[in-house]
Amino acid sequence: MTDSTAPELRVDEPAPAWTGRTDGQGTEHLRWHQVVRPYEGARTEDRGGVVFLGFSSDEGVERNKGRRGASEGPKALRGALGGLAVAGKDSEIRAWDAGTVAVTDDRMEEGQERLGAAVTTLLDEGRLPIVLGGGHEIAFGTYQGVSNSVVRKGKKLGVLNLDAHFDLRFDPVPSSGTPFRQMLEAEEAAGTSMQYAVLGISQPSNTQILFDTAEKYGVQYMLDEDCSVTNSPEVRRFVESFLDGVDLVYLTIDLDGLPASTAPGVSAPAAYGVPLEIVQLACDIVAASGKLAVCDVAELNPKYDVDGRTARSAARLVHRIATTAQNTSAHKQEEQ
Repeated sequence: MTDSTAPELRVDEPAPAWTGRTDGQGTEHLRWHQVVRPYEGARTEDRGGVVFLGFSSDEGVERNKGRRGASEGPKALRGALGGLAVAGKDSEIRAWDAGTVAVTDDRMEEGQERLGAAVTTLLDEGRLPIVLGGGHEIAFGTYQGVSNSVVRKGKKLGVLNLDAHFDLRFDPVPSSGTPFRQMLEAEEAAGTSMQYAVLGISQPSNTQILFDTAEKYGVQYMLDEDCSVTNSPEVRRFVESFLDGVDLVYLTIDLDGLPASTAPGVSAPAAYGVPLEIVQLACDIVAASGKLAVCDVAELNPKYDVDGRTARSAARLVHRIATTAQNTSAHKQEEQ
């Protein structure tokens, strides 16, 4: 059972009602909207399960000179995920929605702190938080949540970013382009270290100073042009090598790392991008590793989406991560 005396989980907007097609009430008809429950009723239940948490923010993208609209990402992603079918052993999944942390005006840093506090509470209660964004400023909030959690204590943290950008900018004002530099600086200040790796870097979208910064911090990365479907063995080796060097993983998915044909609804659509098959492969490997602590999805911008394809691509990835991670956890418990 979880500790009912744990800190209250504070959000700005309560969990919405999940909706979707209903074919019946049996497990053979199950879809996500029939599985997800409000989180406030789960705090005395056994540990485990997935908790969705929204982060509604445009501020970091605007500061980074991107196009607004990502604040509607959590709503669109919940809508796309709600109608997906949950089949077979996945029908045993436990999932809740804790609501949404919303950034108002220009108070991005305050929103990141609130997000971090919510993520810490969920981790300390033994859940797998999946945070639905929101601009990629989500990352520094999620990171704060991991860093302040008991699950981090004594463990080497690895941050795997599926993204076209390093987001290591030295801009004086934090934005969606600075979170991973902020993380690395925070680790230095605390006398700790983390391993940062990026899959899908677009060379034309990153200046030389960003590659130099990546080298300074020992960042592992693969270029998007080396991440085609035919490169899947190399991608697998890259992800597995990263996992071998860490104890705990924070997985962050920036949807602008996908091709624009797959993900048009983002702040900065990719001219090249990494195929969805490869992004899904990386997610599958991490989710099945038993090391995944938290995941977030960033940059879904419904305002610029086409036929909901970006939201549906993101929902498929979230579906795979949630079900694979929970099945992996259940298998480990059976072995014990």
